[in-house]
Amino acid sequence: MFLGLEWYWWLVILAVLAISVPFKVKFLKWWGRRAQEKKEAHGKWGDEE
Repeated sequence: MFLGLEWYWWLVILAVLAISVPFKVKFLKWWGRRAQEKKEAHGKWGDEE
């Protein structure tokens, strides 16, 4: 088989990717929103208190 893996291992790999990609997208959106909120919490120059 391709790269020495049996066909069922490719199914397992595809299933893991199909499950993990939406979680990664959701995490990246959450992280970007969190970073934006942190940026807005600071003053104009970032470190002002």
